[in-house]
Amino acid sequence: MQTVEVNHLQELLDSFANKDVYIHLETTNGSYASHFQEGFFNAGAFIRNIVIRYELGKVAGDSPHRIGLKLPSGWIYAQGITHYTMDEHDRLLMAGLGPDGKLAVALEISETPFAY
Repeated sequence: MQTVEVNHLQELLDSFANKDVYIHLETTNGSYASHFQEGFFNAGAFIRNIVIRYELGKVAGDSPHRIGLKLPSGWIYAQGITHYTMDEHDRLLMAGLGPDGKLAVALEISETPFAY
């Protein structure tokens, strides 16, 4: 993965617009963090292989970035994106990595379903 280069990431987001695509969106503050720090409040969210069609994808803000996907009835967004890549399966993978290098947020877009 490389650090976000806004213009290039914007081009990649535009290439998926107005198509049926599969989304993976995940947030975590450490799935097992409560095991290491008593009283730590653990929270996260996860969706996978939800089919959407967005009309506009947008990279916003300074690093870490917010990625927004405008749908006919609302928005999907991921805050904290720092890195991205287009993998060998033509999937756009975006991640927000904390200072320790651990994943905090992931947003992935593909024209084919993600493996389970």
